[in-house]
Amino acid sequence: MRAVVQNDKSRASRRVSRASRATTVLAVAALAAGCAQGEDQSVRGAPGQQAPPARAVDGAAKAREARAALAAAAKRWKLDKVPLTAPAPPAKKPEIEAREGFEVDGQEEDGLPPVFTTVPTKEKVVFLTIDDGAEKDPAFLRMMSELKIPYTVFLTDEEIKDDYGYFKKMQGRGITLNNHTLSHPYLPGLSYEDQKREICGMQDVMEKHYGKRPVLFRPPYGNYNRDTLRAAKSCGIRYAPIWSEEVYVDHWEYREWDQDLHPGDIVLTHFRGEDDWDGTMTDMVRRFLDRITADGYAVARLEDYL
Repeated sequence: MRAVVQNDKSRASRRVSRASRATTVLAVAALAAGCAQGEDQSVRGAPGQQAPPARAVDGAAKAREARAALAAAAKRWKLDKVPLTAPAPPAKKPEIEAREGFEVDGQEEDGLPPVFTTVPTKEKVVFLTIDDGAEKDPAFLRMMSELKIPYTVFLTDEEIKDDYGYFKKMQGRGITLNNHTLSHPYLPGLSYEDQKREICGMQDVMEKHYGKRPVLFRPPYGNYNRDTLRAAKSCGIRYAPIWSEEVYVDHWEYREWDQDLHPGDIVLTHFRGEDDWDGTMTDMVRRFLDRITADGYAVARLEDYL
C-alpha cells in the first residue's frame, strides 16, 4: 500500500512539473510577443548600431539633390564655379550706425536713419542691391531663382509703373522691395516738403502694389542732406544703405582706396540691359558671381543683418 501511495505522489509531482514548465514557456512567449508589438520590426541596424531616423535619411537625400541642382544651374548659366552658400544669419544682429563722415547734424539726437556702405560682420559675405527697375528681364528672375541668390531692390515709380507685376513676381520669390523715390531726383536740391513728397509718395506706391511700406530707402545717386533723412524718418524709414562697390557688365567701381572687396560690403548695380550696357542683366550677374566666388565670398540677404 505504501508503494502505491508513493507512485501516485510521484506521478502527481511529474504532472505539476510539466505544468510549471508549460506555464513558463507561455509566459516567455507572451513577453516576446509584447516586445515585438512595441517596436518597429521593419528597420534593423548592424549589430551594436542604431538605424538612422527616416527623417535624417530624407534630409541628407534632399541636401544632395539641392547641391546637384545648384551645380546644374551654375553650369546652365555658364558660371566658372558653383556660388558659395552664405552662413546662417547672425543670432544677434549687428549694430548699424552711420558711417563716419556720412553723418548729418542731429544724426544721433534726432534718431535719423543711418547712411552706411558696409554691414559690420567678420563673415565673408557681400550684399547685392539693385536700383530703379528700368529693365525687366525674365531671364534674370529665372537665373537668380535657380542659383538661390538673395538680393535687395530699391525701386523708383517712374521706372516700374509700366509693369508693377514684374516686381510682384520678384516679391513672390522672397525678394524685399524698397524705396528709391518716385522720380529719382537730386534730393538735396529740393525743399524738405518736396523731398518728403518723393519719399512718402513712394511709400504709398509700395503699399498699394506690394502690400508693405519699406523700412529701407536709398537716396538717388547716393546724395542726401539732413532734410532727406528727416523726411525719410517721417515716412517710416529706418535705414539708408548706399554702397561700397558698383558692378557693371564690363567692370567694377570701388569706393575704397584698396579697390577690393571686404566682409559685409554692399554692392550696387542697376536694372539695365543691352540698351544701356554691352550685355544683359544675366551677363552682369555672371560677372558679379564669378568675381566674388573666386575671392571666397558668398551673397547674403541684407535684411537678415538689419
